[in-house]
Parts: sequence; structure tokens; C-alpha cells
Amino acid sequence: MIKKCCREKKSILEIEKIANNLKDVLEPNRLKILCLLKEGPGCVCDIWQCLKLPQNLVSHHLGILKKLNLVFSKRIGRKISYSLNKKVAKKYLQLLNKFLNL
Repeated sequence: MIKKCCREKKSILEIEKIANNLKDVLEPNRLKILCLLKEGPGCVCDIWQCLKLPQNLVSHHLGILKKLNLVFSKRIGRKISYSLNKKVAKKYLQLLNKFLNL
């Protein structure tokens, strides 16, 4: 039996909103970066070497994650250190959990 969440207009709009909020986060390289930052702060030079990705691509993904407030950045000398914003990460999990009613 198909639940009403997939048929009602209000529910469909909520699904689209949730999907739009999650689509930028659910890119595989961004998830890998978040996974690394879960272990502790790191700079681009640490992250790109660990993931074996070009430095400019890692910087691009970090920029998007920063716009989403999922990472903090802090200048330390000539380097910028990135860390996971756990509070915002939890909000994304709560959003998905609310939708799935887990």
C-alpha cells in the first residue's frame, strides 16, 4: 500500500524541499570530506592527499560545504583549517529522519 506522503500535494512539496536541501550534501566526494572532518579538523592539503583528488576540486567541495554551514574554516598561519559543524550536520540528519519517520 502506498502511503499518502507520496500522493498529497503538501507532502510532495515537502519531499521536494527536503531533496533540494540534501542534494548538495549527498555528493560522494562531499560525504567523504565530511567523513574525514568527523575525525577532526584538516586543511585542503591533508584532505586532497587522503582522498587522492585534485586540490582545486577539494577546495570547490569545501566551498559548497561552507556555504551550507556544514564546515567551519579558520586561518592558521598560511593555511586554512576546516572542521565539521556538528550542529548543522545533526539538523540534516533530523530533516531526513523527520521525513522517514524513523
